[in-house]
Amino acid sequence: MDPALVVIIVVVTALIFDFTNGFHDTANAMATSIATGALKPRTAVALSAVLNLVGAFLSVEVAKTISGGIVDDAQITPAVIFGGLVGAIMWNLVTWYVGLPSSSSHALFGGLIGAAWVASGVDAIHFAKVVDKVLVPAIVAPLVAGLVAAVATIIVYRLKRAADPRVSHTGFKVGQVASASLVSLAHGTNDAQKTMGIITLALITSGSLAPGSGPPTWVIVSAGLAIALGTYLGGWRITHTLGRGLTTIEPAQGFAAQTSTATAILASSHLGFALSTTHVASGGIMGSGLGRDRHGVRWGTMGKMAAGWLLTLPAAGIVGAIAGKWASTGTSGVIGVAVIGAAVSIGIWILSRREPVKPEHIVDEVAAQAELHKVAA
Repeated sequence: MDPALVVIIVVVTALIFDFTNGFHDTANAMATSIATGALKPRTAVALSAVLNLVGAFLSVEVAKTISGGIVDDAQITPAVIFGGLVGAIMWNLVTWYVGLPSSSSHALFGGLIGAAWVASGVDAIHFAKVVDKVLVPAIVAPLVAGLVAAVATIIVYRLKRAADPRVSHTGFKVGQVASASLVSLAHGTNDAQKTMGIITLALITSGSLAPGSGPPTWVIVSAGLAIALGTYLGGWRITHTLGRGLTTIEPAQGFAAQTSTATAILASSHLGFALSTTHVASGGIMGSGLGRDRHGVRWGTMGKMAAGWLLTLPAAGIVGAIAGKWASTGTSGVIGVAVIGAAVSIGIWILSRREPVKPEHIVDEVAAQAELHKVAA
């Protein structure tokens, strides 16, 4: 197959991954605002999409980490990168179907590492960078976000007692709109860049860019638009899990969770840490739940999420390894991986239509929750 055609296939596949990243991670920014009624679902995803696009232009540090830090660009080919992307997309779709807030970022890292390892050998992986830029932030960032959210929630509820309940309720809803917007902006500075980094890596391995180059302008624009479009379509299954499945969220609590999440993501983007925004958002929500009520977290849901987090890297890595090895065999391998990947994706989408989760379902739950609060008051 013409090497230029393989690069085009990689670019298109990377943008498809970016699209799935968008609807997979919509909940990170907007689940709590939707759950409290601060924003209507459609308004929330539209606002998040615009701010994701804006955030994509604010930094390229994470993109550089992906394109020049995780794997050795001299030892892999665009076909290997294609296999890794297929592994990431498959895991994204499976976890979206079951409503599990797993990490799109770690799915991407797992797919890329698995494909590079099997196709090019262990020397193709920069394990020190993986630990420093991926694994350590994966552990530290959600813990920090959770701790900050718990402390912030305790402080906020103490201040809330001295205020007029109606004024504070409305005020925190307005605050949630601002904090959710900040999370969306932060998400664009981190997650959109991962696709930029992958496309840049493909261009470097094909000889179209010099090693160490940053993403060209057209890569930044296309990656920003792809994640924004995915965000606008909304990942309602995962929004339902984060907004209602982990803990019952009130406006003050949601404000604390979102503010801590945005702070952690922005700091990590500045440092070039390719962290999981899903992990950070989940940590913030869990911390805010514990800050309001130490019995307020549904640990069964949290356990399922944690299991998904642990499985993401190896599961995407296995699929990426198989796909990367097959794709690296030549034209037939690339076509075979593409056909099977498309078939599995369509199959998952058809299954999801049997029991769809729509924004109307979430609106109904928000209204029912508000009615319970009125009765309790």
